[in-house]
Amino acid sequence: MKAFLEKNFGKFWLALVFLFLYIPLFFMIVFSFNSTRQDTRFTGFSLRWYEALAKDTKIVDGFLLSLKVATVTGVLSALLGTFAAFVLVRYRRFLGRTVFSGMVNAPLVMPEVVIGLSLLLLMVGVQNAIGWPERGFMTIVLGHTLLGMAYGMVVIQSRLLEVNRSLEEAAMDLGARPYQVFFLVTLPNISQGILAAFLLSFTLSFDDVVISEFLSGPGVSTLPQVIFGYARRGINPTIYAAATLLIVTVTIVIIGYSVWVARQTRRREREIAAAIRAETAPVSIA
Repeated sequence: MKAFLEKNFGKFWLALVFLFLYIPLFFMIVFSFNSTRQDTRFTGFSLRWYEALAKDTKIVDGFLLSLKVATVTGVLSALLGTFAAFVLVRYRRFLGRTVFSGMVNAPLVMPEVVIGLSLLLLMVGVQNAIGWPERGFMTIVLGHTLLGMAYGMVVIQSRLLEVNRSLEEAAMDLGARPYQVFFLVTLPNISQGILAAFLLSFTLSFDDVVISEFLSGPGVSTLPQVIFGYARRGINPTIYAAATLLIVTVTIVIIGYSVWVARQTRRREREIAAAIRAETAPVSIA
């Protein structure tokens, strides 16, 4: 028995961790189909809360706003994170590198309350000075991009460090200009990292409440803000239905991304193996 426990302790501990993480989600999904508002006893299967969700304009509008904000934030974060990672990895020495690195990484360790409050003061000051931007979609995007860029930069930076520099050097030896090397050699090799940075920034933006609370204006509420507002007023099974749909959507996206990465990895391995075979194949002399 002791040997069995020692052999399977890791699996048992991992199973407990997964149960701790996913049992609450399972119960929430189950009670999203409950026929009554009770959250302690399942009284029967019903789709009434999904029907109520479709008619709830606050949740629908909040979802659409969150989707737009997260999409724009993901694109901007991946773009700016790529540039920041490229500078830090490819240019080891330049004036202000330490300051630049510290400023890019600061949002990773800064409390979101501090970030949100400082951005609010900045936006109010800028609006008072030039009359733009008004608190709403644009200010939320700017705040989320500040946070998402830092996380995206870390992901892309780790991928850049794995790229073989000899490929870029070979391209330059063949006459490619620096921008051609970046777009034709470097960018395809870090495309998976950029996509991962986009998905991470998208998720962080879609889920954010603190920064959105500081930067949203009157009549502008993201989905997490709407759900948080409902939760403060008591249990509403419509929230369970909305969360269930989000879980299903995120699961599909993660599975799709994992399948795509696996296919890309297998294709790259086949290409490398074919190149090695072609290189080592004996040359026939006519």
